[in-house]
Amino acid sequence: MTNTHPLSNKTALITGASRGIGKAIALKLASAGVRIIACASSKQNLEQTVSEIKSKNGAVESLSCDLAQADQVKHLAQEALQAYGQIDILINNAGASIKKTFDQSTDEEWNRLFAVNAMAPFILCRECLPALKKSPAASIIQIGSVVAHKGYEGQSLYSASKHALLGFTKVLAEEVKSFGIRVHSINPGGVYTDMVKSMRPDLDPSGLIQPEEIAEIVHFLLTHRNNAMLDDIHIRRANGSPWF
Repeated sequence: MTNTHPLSNKTALITGASRGIGKAIALKLASAGVRIIACASSKQNLEQTVSEIKSKNGAVESLSCDLAQADQVKHLAQEALQAYGQIDILINNAGASIKKTFDQSTDEEWNRLFAVNAMAPFILCRECLPALKKSPAASIIQIGSVVAHKGYEGQSLYSASKHALLGFTKVLAEEVKSFGIRVHSINPGGVYTDMVKSMRPDLDPSGLIQPEEIAEIVHFLLTHRNNAMLDDIHIRRANGSPWF
């Protein structure tokens, strides 16, 4: 890894790093010299991500966590800080989804989606804040969804949880601004992941956004810390309807 890249020697905690968007972000940032703390539900699921990063001489640690369990999320933040002694970048990427009409959905399903999609990012932001305050160029990136802005049939629970994440993120950005911490919300439409295959099987895979394209945007945000600031980024499929 080169040590001249602006992200060299930074440390990033990335949830949901075993596949899809999270894995693509981990690989992209590792190639830029970022030390990666990759999180997934089990370390076994992270083996491929870790192997690919190490094969290119990248630095990576893997941690397991059930993001639906608040006590485990708190412990994750503690373990992440111990891994390299610093956290400069927090990327809340992991998410849970379900496709059901609201009247068929259960209280337990509502609680789980809110725990993973809203509560876990809240806890990680709070628990990582002391470390982020010490970084000269700290960033928090929340991977949301188009459903934080639009409603889709059969996605009431998922949409509600992503609305909650976006609402929290807006206030978070205001409250940590004085510490020099930048907060970004990325809300993409259909990305070629396992989640979209289950939620939107009607979409043509050839027209879906690739996870690597989201990773490129994350890289851009982290390497362009000038006077211009991007808060909420909407990303749509090129063949979809403009201006969602």
